[in-house]
Amino acid sequence: MAYMLLIHEPTGQRQTRSETEGHAVYGQMLAFAGDLKRAGVLKGVESLASQAKAARVQVRGGKALVLDGPFAEAKEMVGGFFLIDCATQEEAVAIAARCPAAAWATVEVREVGPCYT
Repeated sequence: MAYMLLIHEPTGQRQTRSETEGHAVYGQMLAFAGDLKRAGVLKGVESLASQAKAARVQVRGGKALVLDGPFAEAKEMVGGFFLIDCATQEEAVAIAARCPAAAWATVEVREVGPCYT
């Protein structure tokens, strides 16, 4: 069964780190991804850039509405994700608890499935 581990981090958190600290944190995440790959559960992983250059799109009445970032109302952003394949939600939660980002952000565990259920 596939699960998405979404990393929710405070919007300004990255700017509080020095470049050296940022590289160290990124290295921890790469090592975690490597562990998941070696265990055979990693399906995909990406780090996401700051929302400062993001866009939000809605279509209302056939017209696209685009809001460019940064988004003032946002207190946190999705900083990245891991897509994993494991047997149970309990296993996915245990993996999320080992994620280094859980020490400075929130790791949300979501089962992958159709949007109609």
